[in-house]
Amino acid sequence: MTTTPLSPIDLFASALHIHPDGNVKAAERRMTGSDSGAWQIATFHVETDADVHADHGEMHPEAEEAVCCLTGGVRLYFRPDESDGAERTVHLRAGTAVIVPRGRWHRLELDAPSDLMSITLRHGTRLERRTNTR
Repeated sequence: MTTTPLSPIDLFASALHIHPDGNVKAAERRMTGSDSGAWQIATFHVETDADVHADHGEMHPEAEEAVCCLTGGVRLYFRPDESDGAERTVHLRAGTAVIVPRGRWHRLELDAPSDLMSITLRHGTRLERRTNTR
């Protein structure tokens, strides 16, 4: 039996990685994934659009993502399914979340400084610079 130390983990400095075998470890936060098969729970304090890479889209091909707004407010933009469609926008205020479908391109912009939490399997995650900005 493995004994896990009983001490606080700073969620703004580390992420929690939940492994398929049931182990949970504090680890470095990653924007893209590893081959460990671990789900990542990451918490971020963000002040500006640059903190949420608003100039990039993101996509997770292996799993859905829960994007949670703990404080503040954000706008989550979903890339249209069709080339001539419009972005879909979901507004999140403190205490709300949205589930991003697997494989769906999305990006964030802030309404106010915020604390956010992301829960997803990062394996295969892709980031892509936006070519059309408003």
